[in-house]
Amino acid sequence: MTTQYGNPPDSTNPQHVLEPPSQSGVFLVVTVKPGAEDHVRDFFGEIGGVIRAVGFRVKAAGLSCVTGIGSDLWDRLFPQKRPAKLHPFKELKGGKHVAPSTPGDLLFHIRSDRTDMSFELTRQLMSKLEGYVDVVDEVHAFRYFDQRDILGFVDGTANPEDQLAVDTVFVGDEDPDFTGSSYVIVQKYIHDLPKWNSITVEEQQDAFGRHKLSDMEFPDKDKAPDSHIVLNTITEPDGTERKIVRDNMVFGSVESGEFGTYFIGYAADPTVTETMLERMFLGDGDATHDRILDFSTALTGCLFFVPTADFLDNPASVLGSTTESGTQGASTPGAGGDHSGGVGTAPN
Repeated sequence: MTTQYGNPPDSTNPQHVLEPPSQSGVFLVVTVKPGAEDHVRDFFGEIGGVIRAVGFRVKAAGLSCVTGIGSDLWDRLFPQKRPAKLHPFKELKGGKHVAPSTPGDLLFHIRSDRTDMSFELTRQLMSKLEGYVDVVDEVHAFRYFDQRDILGFVDGTANPEDQLAVDTVFVGDEDPDFTGSSYVIVQKYIHDLPKWNSITVEEQQDAFGRHKLSDMEFPDKDKAPDSHIVLNTITEPDGTERKIVRDNMVFGSVESGEFGTYFIGYAADPTVTETMLERMFLGDGDATHDRILDFSTALTGCLFFVPTADFLDNPASVLGSTTESGTQGASTPGAGGDHSGGVGTAPN
């Protein structure tokens, strides 16, 4: 977790949102069946123990997991208090392209440098939830060459680092009940590679606003108004650029011919990511939409709240009241255990 290069909000134990790029990952989105709310609340306190049990087998693999909770499920689990900016993902319907809003109650963002570790943690977490949830999306992804996406461009270059990264992703005093938490938006994109590969490298570079080989940005005067960089750069009136932290990964199947990018963006304020997506799909100024969307189709769209590790261990410690069912929102006895270092990572 990169917070060793920055200080998280005081007296908080955030989930391991800020991890170095891993070699493999799983993006798992599930919906919770009606009546399973008590089981899911108890399950939260078990997550850290499952991660430690799997991760201990190969400590160097850097196994981690971030758990996110969707808006509808939050109301079912914790109706007494709500994160300030949690809401369902908003569908965006542009003149040519659509960013759909799709079902999702829980997100598990699993990362490791070994595919077997990512797979095993996914399997063990789902065994705890068997019969209580339905899987609506499961993507096993991988790091592609030198941090490139399947279109051939380096992905994540603009991510902030060190203290700026910490400030970018973790909620602070603006929502004091949930300091140290985060928000995450996910989308699964598939790419029309034959169409993409039919255009010249120069046209591809114009679509991104940067050079393909060197990863260097074009000068501002040379960037097309519908380029990916232009539409994803959000600047405040005082000149401050708003940031998010991406950890996109590649997935694909030669059998189905489906190749894509799984977009995942963390931020303390989800409106930053939403503004980027609005500009991509609805356009801005002279641009009607992001040129990349002529080759990429969004299949899913969800927004999740990422509570702190302490919240997952014992929601009642934050909420300060009983759950709707009348029981404390804490983990089952003994399930939480010692989560030194925070829920979401194996010991190093």
